[in-house]
Amino acid sequence: MDAGNLNDGELAAHLAQVAGRILCEVRGSGVFSAEALGKAGDQTANQFLVRALREQRPDDGLLSEEQQDNFERLAHARVWIIDPVDGTREFGEHRSDWAVHVGLAIDGVASVGAVALPGLGVVLRSDAPQPLPALADRPRMLVSRTRPAREAVAVAEAIDAELVAMGSAGAKAMAVVRGGAEIYLHTGGQFEWDSCAPVAVAKAHGLHVSRVDGSPLVYNQSDLYMPDLLICRPEWATRVLAEVAALSA
Repeated sequence: MDAGNLNDGELAAHLAQVAGRILCEVRGSGVFSAEALGKAGDQTANQFLVRALREQRPDDGLLSEEQQDNFERLAHARVWIIDPVDGTREFGEHRSDWAVHVGLAIDGVASVGAVALPGLGVVLRSDAPQPLPALADRPRMLVSRTRPAREAVAVAEAIDAELVAMGSAGAKAMAVVRGGAEIYLHTGGQFEWDSCAPVAVAKAHGLHVSRVDGSPLVYNQSDLYMPDLLICRPEWATRVLAEVAALSA
């Protein structure tokens, strides 16, 4: 493959897939203790992704969870936002609910993205959307497997949703895309790399994406903290937003 001929969507998918393959090799090598595995995966995948993007898109900005932010990116309209291992804990525990995020924000909008789920052998991408599966009769809401947000639990009770615990943000967002749930509501705070690629992919597949007050998600900001987000089937967006608003009324 000549990566120099790939468009943005193809490049994002290719890099996410290769990084996922590298991570599976690192995890399967058997040379790291459980404590060291997560850090080894983060560093190895980050080095590959950063070097690849600087080679293939030298004029774009770049933001990675695993690299110090120098704010040079703020001068760019196009900024790649990556999370080499989203769900380091799950990766280190040999679970499947971890992901690789390669996203591109253009003028603050999550415009291109690929999310690899290497444990499942899947790459979901914004440039190749698939039809959404049928809705479940009872909605399923994804929450953190270690610290479910109070607001998500309250909304789930209000709409009689089944709570589904899962690891990384990317894995949860892609579960909605793949039909494993209808709603991913998060109010516990994240950073731009946690959601840029998943939001681009979810949006391309026709899902609703926003802050929990309905406002848009804006990327490549000086402050990387993103307090909340909602990724859900469009059929549930109005109801979920209303329930969140009622909690703070």
